[in-house]
Amino acid sequence: MKSVAVVMQRRETPQNRWQTEVWELVGVLPESPGGGEPRKIVDVRGTSQWLYPQLPVALHRDEAEGYYLNVSTDNPRVFVLWRMEEERAVPKYVTLSYDEASRWMDAGEQVDSAPMPPELYAWVGEYVEANYRPEPKKRIKPRSFLHPKDRVR
Repeated sequence: MKSVAVVMQRRETPQNRWQTEVWELVGVLPESPGGGEPRKIVDVRGTSQWLYPQLPVALHRDEAEGYYLNVSTDNPRVFVLWRMEEERAVPKYVTLSYDEASRWMDAGEQVDSAPMPPELYAWVGEYVEANYRPEPKKRIKPRSFLHPKDRVR
């Protein structure tokens, strides 16, 4: 298991009469020494950023295909599930699996993604190499390949 730091950003949206602010994931960083509590790191002209340290990232065997799908793309991502708490977006979970992130989104959770840092890419890549074996796909022969008497009508 590793831990990462997540940076969330709040932007004011003065031109939008229905929504006064937008929260979004800015980035995921390899954990820096020191950890600590969440803290505001930027506060400039309607934009603020919060750093959330020490969020765990674990790799699980049953997610190996999801990790493979992620690291085999041109743009590997880190997925963060976050929720609003007391007027602030708070990251709750971090995953490197496409499949897990998809399940979160299917459940109606707020999930954003950021580029995967090289340290995490190397870590999950080694894990995929050691633990992922694609399932062999069975070819389904078209009915026209069967003898006429073997075709089910």
